[in-house]
Amino acid sequence: MAFTRKNLPEGERIALIAGRGDYPILCAKNIVASGHDIVVIAVDDDVNVEWLNGFPAQNITKVSVGQISKLLKALKRFGVKFAIMAGQVKPKKLFRGMLPDLKALKMLMTLKEHNAESIFGAIAKEMADIGVALLDARSFMEEYLATKGPMTSRKSEINEKTLQLGINTAREVARLNIGQSVIVRRGTIVAVEDFAGTDDLINRVEKFNLEGTVFVKTAKYQQDFRFDVPVFGMQTLKNLHNAKVKHAALEAQNVIILDKNNVLDCAIKSKIDIIGFE
Repeated sequence: MAFTRKNLPEGERIALIAGRGDYPILCAKNIVASGHDIVVIAVDDDVNVEWLNGFPAQNITKVSVGQISKLLKALKRFGVKFAIMAGQVKPKKLFRGMLPDLKALKMLMTLKEHNAESIFGAIAKEMADIGVALLDARSFMEEYLATKGPMTSRKSEINEKTLQLGINTAREVARLNIGQSVIVRRGTIVAVEDFAGTDDLINRVEKFNLEGTVFVKTAKYQQDFRFDVPVFGMQTLKNLHNAKVKHAALEAQNVIILDKNNVLDCAIKSKIDIIGFE
């Protein structure tokens, strides 16, 4: 796998740049289990406070979105050569209420496009300039990745033509930077993910009360996995159940299933068919 940690020195200290959700918690657990020391740079108030309290105060720094100088100073102070981003930062924070410092303002002025990919890409370059490599965000999360084929039963019940429509549509939507998920049904594109996110996509479909719908989640073509990894978790599963969406297809090796074993067990109990595709 391209994102394996073969070039990462044993016992190397790693800075975890943490957003909200369970992703950074699971990632931190796996980093420590792999024998690495860890420091945490918490982004804004999105990070789980109870989890943060489990770290020594000297191993934590809190920064707001837009405080690039503070982020870089923290990385230097911690003396790290590697960092990993895990957890979501609310998209609206990149465009409203960002409060950029002087470093961020200069960085933003050089960008032709102001979207999540271009902003985080520029931040990664700033980090590289001080000798800090940003790791693939799937690092340490291999066991949680979607795998090819049925994950909840021996045989998938998803219609092949409907699945292919969903895959093709999701990849095109992702290529256009609109979203990474779609819901399809019997040759029809029912709904497409946009800036509002996956939860909104599923909630829009719930009111239709349709049978035979398929949820498809994919990665972008040539996606930069250092700061953008598609995630499927318990909340998404609950939303699918509420919307009566009984089928989900996730791109193998590119979508992380948070709390994977529990999610798949609950999917089986809810009679939701989950498969991985390439």
